Amino acid sequence: MSLETTAGSERTRLLVFNGGLLTSRRIRRMLALSGFDVRIGLPKQGDNVGVWGNSPTAHRGLGVATRHNAPVLRVEDAFLRSLHPGRSGEPPLGLLIDRSGLHFDANQTSDLETLLATHPLDDTALLNRARGGIERMRKLNLSKYSAFDLSALPPDPGYVLVVDQVRGDAAVTASAGDEARFREMLVMAQEENPGATVLIKTHPDTIAGHRSGFFTTADQSDRVSVISTPVSPWALLEGAVGVYTLSSQMGFEAILAGHKPRVFGQPFYAGWGLTQDEAHLPHRQRNLTRAQLFAAAMILYPTWYDPYRDKLCQLETVLDTLEAQTRAWRQDNKGWTASGMRLWKRKHLQQMFGREKKVRFTAEQPAQSDRPHMVWASKAKGTESVVRVEDGFLRSRGLGADLVPPLSLATDNQGIYYDPTHPSQLEEMIAARETLRPDQELRVEKLIAQIVSAMITKYNTGDGAPDLPEGHRILVPGQVEDDASILLGTSTIRTNTDLLRVVREANPNAILIYKPHPDVEAGLRDGAVEAAEFADVIATQCDPAALLSQVQEVWTMTSLLGFEALMRGTSVTTLGAPFYAGWGLTNDLGTVPARRGARPTVLGLVHAALIDYPRYMDPVTGDPCPVEVAVERLSQSAAPASGPLLRILSKLQGAFATHAHIWRR
Repeated sequence: MSLETTAGSERTRLLVFNGGLLTSRRIRRMLALSGFDVRIGLPKQGDNVGVWGNSPTAHRGLGVATRHNAPVLRVEDAFLRSLHPGRSGEPPLGLLIDRSGLHFDANQTSDLETLLATHPLDDTALLNRARGGIERMRKLNLSKYSAFDLSALPPDPGYVLVVDQVRGDAAVTASAGDEARFREMLVMAQEENPGATVLIKTHPDTIAGHRSGFFTTADQSDRVSVISTPVSPWALLEGAVGVYTLSSQMGFEAILAGHKPRVFGQPFYAGWGLTQDEAHLPHRQRNLTRAQLFAAAMILYPTWYDPYRDKLCQLETVLDTLEAQTRAWRQDNKGWTASGMRLWKRKHLQQMFGREKKVRFTAEQPAQSDRPHMVWASKAKGTESVVRVEDGFLRSRGLGADLVPPLSLATDNQGIYYDPTHPSQLEEMIAARETLRPDQELRVEKLIAQIVSAMITKYNTGDGAPDLPEGHRILVPGQVEDDASILLGTSTIRTNTDLLRVVREANPNAILIYKPHPDVEAGLRDGAVEAAEFADVIATQCDPAALLSQVQEVWTMTSLLGFEALMRGTSVTTLGAPFYAGWGLTNDLGTVPARRGARPTVLGLVHAALIDYPRYMDPVTGDPCPVEVAVERLSQSAAPASGPLLRILSKLQGAFATHAHIWRR
């Protein structure tokens, strides 16, 4: 199936008799993008009947299809669905659209079983995507439902895991699951693993109170315990010495985690040489690898949806989406208290961090609180135990000093990226990206190409570049001289004038292009200098992206333009200690922390700084989003602007720029 239906392509009417297929806008939209127009009524020639899995209402559609000799289209949630169970009201990110049967019912061949049995599954690119997808799911702790707090830990390793399911579920019924079968599974888990403790994993729907399972706390004994807290399945699987399941999707994830689970039913992943099967499946004779199973079940079979761009997409885009959504939920689900936040920022901070529970703004950190505490980085005192917050590196279309709200914010529980006098979480992330998986390299390469082609920088302001003289061109970005990155990240060279002097002395024959800082040009911050003594060109009111494509070097104290130059393959010399210095990627004339001993590539640096470190909010949907969506919004000028009251306030701040130490408190 193509990722998008094209205008004018042939469409199929899909007659439905299930309320969910009618009332869920997301499901109807995915079906429409897949070429199906959802309707009510009786089928005619060429129409299909749509049925939701084997739900209690499925018999209606099946009966109509039989009477009118119409083909049946089975629809189910995909294996990566959402943060929360569907019964919580959250729409899915993917569907399983099957023309043959149901993936969980081995009594009738499904499209998935046909893929697993007949598709070559030998394409190198496909299998590389599968391996990358498996590793991303494991690293990001993604499952069908992914709203679990990673601080919730499983018991000590060495247990046998028994996976509970919910009563009346179609996947349980299709595998002849009943009370006796689950009891047998629990008994065998104990008999086959003498001396090992047995851990019963409660189903998420049971934890949420939607449906009951087969096991309760009454089943606990000196060897058996029940875990009903939302612990990551991947963490549970890592500590397990064996996995027992009827037909749960967790059995599939157990395979991906390296287990060979004991399977008592007939799920789609049984019978391919990757499980220990109680049931005999004579029509499944092929032995598959983990990557082949994943490629069919997660890449070829599902229909995936991109909620930001409203189109069908590939698995990798859904992984990007869930990475952003789970990170936000896991950070925010306990709520926040916050101090040191200026009034104009609070609405945006509430939008960014208060989706689960409203942020409580306080004068200072509460002495006792069940919530983590955040402080705007410049207001944090010493090494106090707080989460520091600062603008991300792809910020907005407009200046922060002009009170334009950001699309991205970075949180750091160790320090902050612009302060090299203390370790930061960003430094750890950069060091961890010394090596990248192939899928990570590919993602960053695409991201950099997207940023460069769209000419995206931090603020995205200014006009085109002036005509530049021929010669070896060096861009020298001016900075706000009382900025924290200058005060904390420089030593001997701390002013724009000294920077220009040093660059000219080191490069007497070069063409020096001085780019004043946009906050200074706007009259919002101090830092204007007489640059003509040293610079050949003073590029005022200029988009830095237009300059970066025309210069051979960038010399800077700590400006983010150095990082933006590295993304574009331009040589960078630093005279301070910005976050991107000290990793072997820049010519460092300043003092950089000795702890920066890792040697990542530019791709690893960009992955850490733009994917791992900040959070992004989509200004169109208002939801947490991947960096690629933020870049797209910036390129389309869809980023938010400051309101009229904030613009007036920013003008007043500019008028009193020489007294910035007062109004910036």
